[in-house]
Amino acid sequence: MNSSTFYQKSLAKMVATALIGISLSLAATSAMAAEMKASDEDTQKYLRPMTVPQPANNMMTPERIELGKFLFFDPRLSGSNFISCATCHNPALGWSDAQPTAVGHGMDILGRSSPTILNTAYQRFQLWDGRAKTLEEQALGPIVAGGEMAQDMGSLIEELSAIPGYIKLFEAAYPGEGIQGVTIAKALAAFERTIVSTDAPFDRWLKGVDGAMSKSAIRGFGVFKGKANCTACHDGFNFTDDGFHNVGLNDMKDMGRYKIKPINILKGAFKTPTLRDIDLTAPYMHNGAYKTLQEVVEHYNGGGFENAGTLSPNMKPLKLSKKEKKDLVEFLKSLTGDPMEITIPQLPVK
Repeated sequence: MNSSTFYQKSLAKMVATALIGISLSLAATSAMAAEMKASDEDTQKYLRPMTVPQPANNMMTPERIELGKFLFFDPRLSGSNFISCATCHNPALGWSDAQPTAVGHGMDILGRSSPTILNTAYQRFQLWDGRAKTLEEQALGPIVAGGEMAQDMGSLIEELSAIPGYIKLFEAAYPGEGIQGVTIAKALAAFERTIVSTDAPFDRWLKGVDGAMSKSAIRGFGVFKGKANCTACHDGFNFTDDGFHNVGLNDMKDMGRYKIKPINILKGAFKTPTLRDIDLTAPYMHNGAYKTLQEVVEHYNGGGFENAGTLSPNMKPLKLSKKEKKDLVEFLKSLTGDPMEITIPQLPVK
């Protein structure tokens, strides 16, 4: 073989090797692109709705939102003048309080955690047991509850009516209706409807922003939808089915939804919480049983504990690998959005 022939064969071999390498590289890139691209179904399912639900008799206006914001941060709504709505629903703590369970009037430790109020406007039921169906219905409950804010409604109305600034705010928000329980509830609800999740890495990834989510989080989304079956309860934009489930917590002192609807399957069942901003709202579960997302994933991976209630049929051992559990946690973290801009108002005084 002369040098020319040898060179040609060597060159052909190099080209063939390079082409194989390019093909393999393209295949790998294609596979990665498929892995990293959200499906059209996902994009539609998880995008924010165009409007925030609100009732016809309490449509949001700047005046109503402003009044509700003042009331939300005002400790005078409590009997002790010490606790405000923001005490348990602190914007700096994911609109929760970072406690296993809430602390109420007289520093009493309550039996349930303070749920985040993020995206409550989108929920069909309020409170862990769903006993309130609207934000207006829910708003006054903690205020008058003896163990929570322990405020007498008559005393509150009298106190607010003695503050000229509040008289003007109520008149601007609800002309002619005055300061009463109904308008207090409506104003608080109007403000709470503005507390909605912001764009998170997951949302940016859905919209096709390169590098918005890590490869681990993207794999975790696959685990979330697939092997872990999280979407059985946590699906759609707000990552909740608005249902009630017994997820096998090792604590059955509280019967949850069963007290509202005494059906056996609802023993120990609690409302499915949103997963939006989940990385900010530890401890987790209605009783604050778990400090970290890792612990929550381990709970579900084990299928929960047998207890006095009826476990949800979705509670089964998942047999996730160590990598799958890590990826799942990374995906959950990707649901935490940019900080919501909120300013603490200077409250009206006498």
